[in-house]
Amino acid sequence: MSLFADYHTGRQSGGYGAAYDEMFASGANFRAGASSTHGASPPKPRPHYKALFDRLNTLSADEFKRRVALADATLMNQGITFTVYGDASGTERTFPVDLIPRIVPADEWEIIERGLTQRITALNLFLRDLYGDAKILSDGVVPREIIENAVHYRRAFIGFSAPKNIHVHICGTDLIRDADGRWCVLEDNLRTPSGVSYVLENRNIMTRVFPQVFAAHPVRPVSHYTTVLLDNLRALSPRTDNPSVVLLTPGIYNSAYFEHAYLAQQMGIELVQGGDLFVDNDTVFMKTTTGPQRVDVIYRRVDDDFLDPEVFRPNSMLGVPGLMRAYAAGNLALANTVGTGVADDKVVCRYVPDIIRDYLGEDAVLANVPTYCAWEDADRSYILDHLDTLVVKAANESGGYGMLIGPQASDAERAAFADKVRADPRNYLAQPVVELSTAPCFLNGKNIGPRRVDLRPYILTGPSGVTIIPGGLTRVALKEGSYVVNSSQGGGSKDTWVLSRPLPRQSQAQSQGRQRQSQSL
Repeated sequence: MSLFADYHTGRQSGGYGAAYDEMFASGANFRAGASSTHGASPPKPRPHYKALFDRLNTLSADEFKRRVALADATLMNQGITFTVYGDASGTERTFPVDLIPRIVPADEWEIIERGLTQRITALNLFLRDLYGDAKILSDGVVPREIIENAVHYRRAFIGFSAPKNIHVHICGTDLIRDADGRWCVLEDNLRTPSGVSYVLENRNIMTRVFPQVFAAHPVRPVSHYTTVLLDNLRALSPRTDNPSVVLLTPGIYNSAYFEHAYLAQQMGIELVQGGDLFVDNDTVFMKTTTGPQRVDVIYRRVDDDFLDPEVFRPNSMLGVPGLMRAYAAGNLALANTVGTGVADDKVVCRYVPDIIRDYLGEDAVLANVPTYCAWEDADRSYILDHLDTLVVKAANESGGYGMLIGPQASDAERAAFADKVRADPRNYLAQPVVELSTAPCFLNGKNIGPRRVDLRPYILTGPSGVTIIPGGLTRVALKEGSYVVNSSQGGGSKDTWVLSRPLPRQSQAQSQGRQRQSQSL
């Protein structure tokens, strides 16, 4: 029986509303007799998915499960894990990977790439202005009240010049498709965005487990991410002669520690914790067995609040006393710079189209998901009156925490969230429930079914310009009916294939002949 025997898109049934299906262009229902009952032809995949669909249709569940077992063994052996805080059954888990790739055609990626380049360019200009003359506030483009009450706004750094005038060196922007298939921005992640290690490892797994299908598609590479990142970091150094770069981690109990160790290893730089560094004469040094070694650039995966106990939290054991003195003296570069979190604020995200227009004189290529901010009286009234239809979020939470999905919440949960909104309106915003697109996933070791997905591309900015790694992290809500794709909330991921060109047309006979020649995907 075909792996697609029970597949049905959201346009048919199954709790997915009118969701856009990544693989099928029209309503798909493969359940026995569904097509013949209505005298219709079987659903057809979108052109860029046809080769993959044809190959998957030749596999049995047992064949697919063997490949899943191989992938799981790879994940376990390489320690590809994440941490779930507060999980009584144990915090460390392998990261779930669904082995059916998400495919993005070349023309769609061109739009995404243009939109993200535009967005990060404007956000860097915004942060430079915000910690400089703050003209955008004086002009009223962004309300001053929003910025001055932002949790991650760092007044102490007004007047600081970021090396090379770049504030955000690494950004992960979360994109979704709406019901019509249009790409929209859900939020930006400009502090210490995580997940790129899974992008790189997902690709390694796919090339091992499904080599034939991968080779049959013109997939753009992602392996150059760490090379570009390291080049960008070195270019920030205040010294041009053999600059020293390190990655600062909070330690082994951080949820993204695997990623910290992985990226440091891939770039060939030292992975350090706060206790491995010290500041002398406004210069940062690393303790080594051969004596102190100067550090010029820190790729920090530690939040602002914990970076330097002299400036931020005095009880922090994660940072380095005097780090900000070295930064202020121009003897150190940080990626990302201090204070970028103000643009990470979900309330500020609402104003990014205005920010783009103000700095670049252009309309946003990628639209924001419509957003209501509770600090505005009219918006707050709307939110409170429509809690049963909205997704309400805290401005600075992440990982799927601090949010209410109104249609799926109980009356008591909505009432409790209404009290939170009234008590602290600046901290809350709401968005309509957007039907995230669905993509095929191998479920329960039996068959393929739809699950909701989003996409987090990774954007690198350096002195030589902006680089967007083709693809990104497709996150999957593996729980039936769920909208939450975060790994800590039961989500997983997929490899994302960006095609460099359209797939060539071929006859069905050619396609079947190629399939017969291969015993594996």
